[in-house]
Amino acid sequence: MRLSSVLPVTEWLSGYSSGNLVNDCIAAVIVTIMLIPQSLAYALLAGLPAEMGLYACILPLIAYALFGSSRTLSVGPVAVVSLMTASAIGSVSAQGVVDYATAATALALLGGVMLVALGLLKFGFVANFLSHPVVSGFITASGIIIALSQLGPLIGISLRGDTLPHLLVGLRVQWEQMHFFTGVIGIACIAFLLFARFHLSRLLIFCGLRQRLASLITRAAPVIIMLIVIPLSAAQDYAALGVPVVGYVPSGMPAFSMPNVSWSLITELAVPAFLIALIGFVESVSVGKTLAAKRRQRIDPNQELIGLGAANVASAFSAGFPVTGGFSRSVVNFDAGADTQMASIFAAAGIGLAALFLTPALFFLPKAVLAATIIVAVLSLIDLDVLRQARRFSLADFAAVALTILITLMAGVELGVLTGVTVSIALHLYQTSAPHFAVVGRVPNSEHYRNVKRHDVMTHSHILSIRVDESLYFANAAYLEEIVFEEVAGKPDLSHVVLMCPAVNRIDLSALDALEEINTRLSEFSITLHLSEVKGPVMDALSRSDFLDHLTGEIFLSQHAAETALLLIEP
Repeated sequence: MRLSSVLPVTEWLSGYSSGNLVNDCIAAVIVTIMLIPQSLAYALLAGLPAEMGLYACILPLIAYALFGSSRTLSVGPVAVVSLMTASAIGSVSAQGVVDYATAATALALLGGVMLVALGLLKFGFVANFLSHPVVSGFITASGIIIALSQLGPLIGISLRGDTLPHLLVGLRVQWEQMHFFTGVIGIACIAFLLFARFHLSRLLIFCGLRQRLASLITRAAPVIIMLIVIPLSAAQDYAALGVPVVGYVPSGMPAFSMPNVSWSLITELAVPAFLIALIGFVESVSVGKTLAAKRRQRIDPNQELIGLGAANVASAFSAGFPVTGGFSRSVVNFDAGADTQMASIFAAAGIGLAALFLTPALFFLPKAVLAATIIVAVLSLIDLDVLRQARRFSLADFAAVALTILITLMAGVELGVLTGVTVSIALHLYQTSAPHFAVVGRVPNSEHYRNVKRHDVMTHSHILSIRVDESLYFANAAYLEEIVFEEVAGKPDLSHVVLMCPAVNRIDLSALDALEEINTRLSEFSITLHLSEVKGPVMDALSRSDFLDHLTGEIFLSQHAAETALLLIEP
């Protein structure tokens, strides 16, 4: 086994150059500037002390840099995972089992261990259990919940709940208690961040700045707001005016220690930890593949499980909470020119310096500023257009997306994830339980065989050729029998049935039993069963059984070879 397959860092470190160093340093500065307000905001979103957001951006970045397969993915706290963390630890803390911080570190540890175990077992394919439309629906619903939940700190009220009904009821009850000045600060911050996102870069370029510098200033918009509002808050004493502020944030590095995990806590958090790990992995792999493709690189899903698992374990040992690869942060890292994960190591160092020296200034930071940062960040997650696209493309996909959004909004993120997984698997089973079968005939003057309902083809009364367009397994075995005997019925001249199998990639025992039954029943009608275009792995599976000994007909290399041979036999 190559060392690079265990520690991907060795692959890119061996050819590291001074040019890589410059690019990674520039990217690290930009990502660090972006991470500081994001990490604070997402910690508060998870219901945790602000400093835990900083802690979750130090060791996890280094751990992923060592074990992750993507060269540009940037890990850390993200909105959806922070919301799921708040939901999970809220229920545990409400029972009085442990405090929020302990539950959060335990959640990170459990999720990290699960991810590493899945990676070692080569379970990278688990990402395929969630279809893209379902993931989009879940993230859209989560974005709506996150945005609504941040209306509380945005206008100075205490808003609790992780479902749409709870949040709307809370807003209706407490709306009159909103703090006017806090609301002004929050709305002004949103307005500036939206202006920065859509117009600031063009304005700066118009004023003569280079595009890269203009892009850097635009992405640093949350930090610019902090640099403006914190001095104003300190000078005007916003806290005395009733504006909620972050308050005391301890200076220094996190206390590196083993999380306090009991068996009762494991049983309480095991399911939420797995769901958080699954969603985080799916999001990370999606981002990682997208960025890797742009540079003709690749990522290994199994190694990603190990990398993300290591990052979460590191977060747990450094008083952090669950982390994963963030879309916006990774894109910024990529666009800033990061060549390798050394950029993440430098960014971790930058966050460490911020935790050591900058935390006293955060005392005066209004929570409304962080709420505005979260709201603007999650607006890009909300994609209601996925409903229209799904409805136009497939009614089944539309139902899956709509149900995932509805359950997430009405019952919470955990049930939303479970619904998404269940619907994705159920949708696959439904679609493959009644696969497409086609009676085919030969296109004149060719050796091609096409659907008789779509093409003008040649057929023969004593030969029935049926193309199977799906792998055969327990869910569609009975349907295969039904189709064959439905087509055989009413054809008194029929002597041969050929199952054309170019799309059959695998066959299980249930499908084998179905083929045995078809072969037996057809022989009772003096009809011979043949197979054509059987793939190697399927042929290997059939050879391990006694089906070939009982088969009344033959197995042909091609459909044309089958028809040519059968035409020579007297009907």
